[in-house]
Amino acid sequence: MSTTPHENTKRDINLLRRISSGDESAIGELYDFYNKYLFTTVYFILKDEAEAEDVLQEAFFLIWDKIDTYDERLGNPISWMTRICRNKAIDKLRARKQNTDIEETNETLIIDLNEDYKKNNPEFIASAGQEQKDVLEAISELDETQKKLIEYAYYQGFSHSELSAHFNIPLGTVKTKIRSAMMILRERLKHLN
Repeated sequence: MSTTPHENTKRDINLLRRISSGDESAIGELYDFYNKYLFTTVYFILKDEAEAEDVLQEAFFLIWDKIDTYDERLGNPISWMTRICRNKAIDKLRARKQNTDIEETNETLIIDLNEDYKKNNPEFIASAGQEQKDVLEAISELDETQKKLIEYAYYQGFSHSELSAHFNIPLGTVKTKIRSAMMILRERLKHLN
């Protein structure tokens, strides 16, 4: 029997409350529910399985350590955990770039959100929850410039200024494009709140 996003959020909030009270089994349950999804998110950024596994472990330690920073009024648990994993992966990517002195972003690190990717990637199909599918579908509705800006900002951690320089687009245009993309996504994904 499948559960609704609302039921998943309630279950996850309960797990986070148990973790906050020191229940070690709750972090294991949370890991069992989300390790594939979060691993896929991290792997998309790093493109290295061993590094992705390390980052995922670090992220779950951070979830345990920072559990009291979660505020359910600001978003659902999976969004919070995804943000932690994404930030850890971007930190690892930046450290890797510093160590190898890479100046240019590796284009292959950007997720291809087109229909072929969603239909033909078994890892995506196996691990993607309905929420992730909804998010990817909503992103696919953006225009190409918005999609690239969101991909680079979200998966690479580019600031607005860095996006402007990288794509040779005026800073004001970058801000407008991202703001309009976020308004589209917020409207399209309001059922997930």
